[in-house]
Amino acid sequence: MIVPPILFRDIHFVVLDKPAGLPVHPGPRGGESIEDCFSLLSKRKDGPWLAHRLDTDTAGCLVVALRKTPLIQAQACFAEGRASKTYWAVVGDGPEAETGVVDRPLAKHVTQDGWAMRADPKGQPAHTEWRVLGRAPGLAWVELRLLTGRTHQARVHCAVAGWPILGDPVYGPQPSAAGRLQLLARSILLPLDPPVSATAQPPAHMIDALRACGYRPI
Repeated sequence: MIVPPILFRDIHFVVLDKPAGLPVHPGPRGGESIEDCFSLLSKRKDGPWLAHRLDTDTAGCLVVALRKTPLIQAQACFAEGRASKTYWAVVGDGPEAETGVVDRPLAKHVTQDGWAMRADPKGQPAHTEWRVLGRAPGLAWVELRLLTGRTHQARVHCAVAGWPILGDPVYGPQPSAAGRLQLLARSILLPLDPPVSATAQPPAHMIDALRACGYRPI
């Protein structure tokens, strides 16, 4: 197992640039996961631990705590809504407006085929601020600020807003023709002492769509 690129490191935390397609922890069928590289990040017995989660198909900033006390601090930061989480997504049939907010509670729904998150008035509160960064015919490059941390929040909120993320195998309208998920955990900021801050560059499978919408690498 090769350690993914490190975007930030101090004595308490590491922020990894998680590749799309790599789960953060082992699933029921086994296989590689981010946790497989933990022994290469720290030799101590008290860690590392995942401070939060990213979906398997989402690329970008993933915070790993190297010690137990920083882990608890980071988890409190996420739970209290003090973490600043920004995502980039390429969506189909993008929003007509340039900015907005999706305020739709989310709940987990289980079926015979598995489970998925759904907008549900009885679910947990979920808030996402968004703005359009660029456009192309039939596409939009959208920045999402997740003010809460619900499972699949970015994906479900884009879908219920009417512009699902391209390549979404669960919430997209045509997953078989859409390719890979066009979602990046672009940046993370935990206002701790010292702060944890990192920014990830788009993965290769998002570059063409982003360029079509006006993205230009620095």
